[in-house]
Amino acid sequence: MSAGIETMTQATTVSKATVAPTARRRRRKGFGPKLAIFAFLLMSAAFFCVPLYVIIVTAFKSMDEIRLGNIFSLPQTWTFEGWHYAMFEACSGTVCTGLSMGFFNSLYILAPSLILSIGVALVTGYAMAVWKVKWANGLLFTMFVCAFVPFQVIMFPLIKIASTLGVFGSVWGVALVHAALALPILTLIFTNYFRGLPSDLMSAAMIDSGSFWVILREVILPMSGNILIVVLIMQVTGIWNDFLVGATFGGATGQPMTVMLNNMSSTTTSGAVYNVIMAGALLTAAPPLLIYFLLGKLFVQGITAGALKG
Repeated sequence: MSAGIETMTQATTVSKATVAPTARRRRRKGFGPKLAIFAFLLMSAAFFCVPLYVIIVTAFKSMDEIRLGNIFSLPQTWTFEGWHYAMFEACSGTVCTGLSMGFFNSLYILAPSLILSIGVALVTGYAMAVWKVKWANGLLFTMFVCAFVPFQVIMFPLIKIASTLGVFGSVWGVALVHAALALPILTLIFTNYFRGLPSDLMSAAMIDSGSFWVILREVILPMSGNILIVVLIMQVTGIWNDFLVGATFGGATGQPMTVMLNNMSSTTTSGAVYNVIMAGALLTAAPPLLIYFLLGKLFVQGITAGALKG
């Protein structure tokens, strides 16, 4: 009996001695890939964060300090002169009101663009997904193709249409073009999302009310919070950061903030004023960043809950 116990003890000791080096080797093998991934992520973060750091510290410096060439050093004297000048006094072409006019133009462009693009795409996607509209698949395929047509290809026809409607060179012209460009991809997103809703629930809603708009208001919209947040952030980011549409359709009075920033950086009489340009860049980027910080958690929840799936 004692001999058997001794043999079992020896076998256990041998097995532990064999397993321990194997486990250590596995840990060593697993540590290498993790270190490589961490190094890659660190370099990727530095690639974006270092230029942002330079922009921020430059915006708070005076031009005398910027001329010293120490771009990575913190400001010796923190000043908001560049920020105030960029927002209210800098010249964009012949207009010297800073970025304030462009800020309000961007707001006037953003509001109708969001309402038109999201509203029309929501109703269209709901109709094709729930009510089984005839030729829905063909229409979706056409929209899928249109979503990948470069803007430069359809720019001239859009200019002719905007001129015919009398909105070319105004904020309404820019807003309508943004809404038209966003409709294909937004309709695809909404249609795909609504097709994933429970079919039994949709059938019961049709039997209970049978009304197109009642089902949309009382059933579809309460279940669309995730997709609406995702689409809202996508549209706000795309519309606010756009340059080409605003430069083409905005004219002299309907230019968004990004176009005025470009004009401001190129309208100089005594060399580039870097603190003003950097402050203007941060002011232009601030609104979409603020939206994302406020709704970023909901955006991630919408993505993980299946708002975008395909």
